[in-house]
Amino acid sequence: MTLAKPFLSDNAAAVHPKVWEAMRSADQPDNPYDGDALSKELDARFTALFGRECAALWVATGTAANCLALATMCQPHGGVVCHSEAHIEVDEGGAPGFYLHGAKLMLADGEGAKLTPANLAALIDPIRDDVHQVQPHAIAITQASEYGRSYRPDELAALGDFAKQRKLGLHMDGARFANAAAFLGGSAEQAARAASGPVDSLAFGFIKNGGMGAEAVVLFNPEAAMQVRYRRKRAGHLQCKGRYLAAQILAMLDDDLWLANAAHANAAAQEVAAGCGDRLLHPVEANELFVRLSEPERAALRTQDFAFYDWGAEAARFVTAWNTKADDAQALGKAIAAL
Repeated sequence: MTLAKPFLSDNAAAVHPKVWEAMRSADQPDNPYDGDALSKELDARFTALFGRECAALWVATGTAANCLALATMCQPHGGVVCHSEAHIEVDEGGAPGFYLHGAKLMLADGEGAKLTPANLAALIDPIRDDVHQVQPHAIAITQASEYGRSYRPDELAALGDFAKQRKLGLHMDGARFANAAAFLGGSAEQAARAASGPVDSLAFGFIKNGGMGAEAVVLFNPEAAMQVRYRRKRAGHLQCKGRYLAAQILAMLDDDLWLANAAHANAAAQEVAAGCGDRLLHPVEANELFVRLSEPERAALRTQDFAFYDWGAEAARFVTAWNTKADDAQALGKAIAAL
């Protein structure tokens, strides 16, 4: 089924032509697994982008990227603190518990699905330091958050300080990292560094932003890379033709395509937001909109061929993408304004 005016998810967007071109160019003999020339470029490319030494490994899904990174920080008897609406809690089918061999997700609250040191302290401080209670080993945050909210550099710095004081790892689920970076602005390097802050690891999302089937696990502690390599193989994510995944990622990094694609999606979201007024449930700081709409109003939009997900009984979620047509975004904004 072809979606006439698609706002279901950026997962549903087409693959960027430059990604297909890069995969075709990689279609020649090279070393298998991650021994190929393209995979060997990743560490240097991400180190240059973030301005600090890192190791970068490809995987096929964001779920694997999150879980493999968290497994380097959390022992099976420990816990990962995350928001109660975090993707790793709500939408990953128990994968963190599987990859972390039973480690617990410890749920905190926070406005806009974002965490603060105060939220974290409220959850962590009552935990006794004894074997009868699960001890936190790591913190996981999402950039942009599950409600499309972007962490600012000062917020990330505060979380980094908290994690350091408590001797906790700090991981970032960056499924829409590019959208947050584009929202924060600046050159690719400035935006990437502002959006990542002092995190220890990042699941850098490409699939929602024009990729086909590759995400990057970025480890700012390169010593953790070997552990992830072993875990990646054990988890069934070491693909024998890894050059095709590396090709996708490098194509997105070339000429800052990752940032340009995200900026387009963000601009389309602002076009829609212009017609939403006080229906917006959250500020639009990336490419997702959460809009208060009754069931009849949602039905009316669907009769105009707009595709989107319901968000509970009285709201809807709209997601723009790198290839959202300006006419479609403007039409949706006007259609919502006219309800």
